[in-house]
Amino acid sequence: MRASRRNGSRNALAASLVAGLLCADASARDAAPIPRLRPSIHADAPIIPLPRPRPVIPAPDEVAAEPPQPSACQLRLTADIAAVEPLPRITGANGCGIEDPVRLAAVITKEKVRVAITPPATLRCTTAEALAHWIREDVAPTAATLGAPLGGVANFDSYECRGRNRAIGAKISEHGKGNAIDIRAITLANGKSYELTDIAVDKPMRERLKASACVRFTTVLGPASDGFHENHIHVDLAERRSGYRICQWAVRDASDLVPLPRERPSDAPPREE
Repeated sequence: MRASRRNGSRNALAASLVAGLLCADASARDAAPIPRLRPSIHADAPIIPLPRPRPVIPAPDEVAAEPPQPSACQLRLTADIAAVEPLPRITGANGCGIEDPVRLAAVITKEKVRVAITPPATLRCTTAEALAHWIREDVAPTAATLGAPLGGVANFDSYECRGRNRAIGAKISEHGKGNAIDIRAITLANGKSYELTDIAVDKPMRERLKASACVRFTTVLGPASDGFHENHIHVDLAERRSGYRICQWAVRDASDLVPLPRERPSDAPPREE
């Protein structure tokens, strides 16, 4: 009996608390101010334009730089002379780099024949210009004496950040300035290829190539120059005091080879000492 009375008292107390909370919530809602209605706009009222949005000012590093204007050299290399692609300035370690670089993909001869540079050579523009004129004015007509028009030039090496002859600690090579190219061979339109250092290739033709190269470039290196150019020809436009030039390319043929002595017969008498 006593337990029933205690439970009844507890239930009555809980009901009283819930009723009090509900009343307090209702009173709070009644006390909250009701927002005023937005006044209606007449249909004939004039339309007030919204202000223009404020322009977005990009950060300094987001401002797009204007593309550089073509150099005087690039303007001279027109499409009827060569196929070139201007490149961004190249900066390398230890003084390497090219101020006005281009990628030379082909030279157009005076007969409108496209001579491919394989692979395309990355060079300083003035060096690419000198190479293009040498190929179209000297190499192409000279190579044609082999029986077909010139069709391609094998690029053995163009821009490469390295020392001379790839020697550690050596002075920077002209290749590291984009000022030199190594040529291994030429290819004719009929598909035949001729290495410029091959003793079996027509010697007078190679002698004419050497003579013209030594006129156009300040450095020409080939076989017998320094031991590093026995299988290709190096040409560059290095600037030296008093206009000093280097032309070292031994144009050899089979007659220049010194035959080795025949082996001593096995039945020969012993040498006298």
